[in-house]
Amino acid sequence: MREAYVIDAVRTPVGKRGGALASVHPADLGAAALRGLMGRNKIDPKHVDDVVFGCCDTIGPQAGNIARTAWLAAGYPESVPGVTVDRQCGSSQQSVTFGAQAIMSGTSEVIVAGGVQNMSAIPISAAMLAGQTYGFDSPFVGAEGWDHRYGTGEVSQFNSATMIAEKWDISRREMEEWALRSHDRARKAIAEGKFDREIVPVGDFWIDEGPRETSLEKMAGLQPLAEGSRITAALASQISDGASATLLASDWAVEEYGLTPRARIHHVSARGADPIYMLTAPIPATKWALEKTGLTIDDMDVIEINEAFASVVLAWIKETGADPEKVNRNGGAIALGHPLGATGAKLFSTLLNELERVNGRYGLLTICEGGGTANVTIIERLG
Repeated sequence: MREAYVIDAVRTPVGKRGGALASVHPADLGAAALRGLMGRNKIDPKHVDDVVFGCCDTIGPQAGNIARTAWLAAGYPESVPGVTVDRQCGSSQQSVTFGAQAIMSGTSEVIVAGGVQNMSAIPISAAMLAGQTYGFDSPFVGAEGWDHRYGTGEVSQFNSATMIAEKWDISRREMEEWALRSHDRARKAIAEGKFDREIVPVGDFWIDEGPRETSLEKMAGLQPLAEGSRITAALASQISDGASATLLASDWAVEEYGLTPRARIHHVSARGADPIYMLTAPIPATKWALEKTGLTIDDMDVIEINEAFASVVLAWIKETGADPEKVNRNGGAIALGHPLGATGAKLFSTLLNELERVNGRYGLLTICEGGGTANVTIIERLG
């Protein structure tokens, strides 16, 4: 099997709901990430074999294969195709996986993988609600096989976060302490310029809008999302807008085009778990990845796990035994936001840069996803 090398990874700053990116068309938002990526790497865009972009809720301005639209909106060659991937919150992480697999298999030499999401323009779950016009109340209920296996009850990430907190006996206070850590780390990272190498601007917009000054006292005063729940808005990822892009290349392309790899893809995989609990799949997915590679969680120098909810991360830490100091060193989605289709490659860019910053060898990325699945990517820093 051939190697898949990571040449570069970038992201836009993340805008909060109704913020700096709210009025930017998703194609232009994706184009900003693509221009930022291609503009700082000396490779002719015509040599890209495919553009693989993640995006959820692909209706309206995100419909019609946004990967292709964003590439063309960026002004790049019509000869380069594009494809849009929906693995829910892990969509752009799956895009990186597909790109790496294409290179490893020998069917492609250069892949651009990333994602885009404007949640201000197209609200979360808009695609799931769109079917109501046609008589479908949800994507699940009404399918005989689904109803027989899982019933007709609520399929909700909010309910899932509550069930996880209860099953792993994670208190609201513990989750609030993690959320506070996320904001503190994110603000510190911004102040110290830790995101500067990975961020490409959208116009004059450079800095993530999500992190805020908060306290345990402020969070303690919030009402739960549902009666009896331990989950509040402070313990969930922020609705956000953003885009991300990664450049992957084969060893042949590295030599042919004079590229300098920063890392290699060491492992890619995905696993599933209970779709009602929904957000627990990073636990078996991580265990599977470590078994396949012969590595341990202690071998990971940097870890990024998406903070869909604080309970997801804390349950994962309990099950894997990961060192919390290695996890989301610069904050997570609770502070920095979660632009669904862009988050995977966004976190990939943060993982790559932080691994270089700490002079580490291995970095691991995992994300919980709607439907009860999760991706794991392990990279090895070069040099």
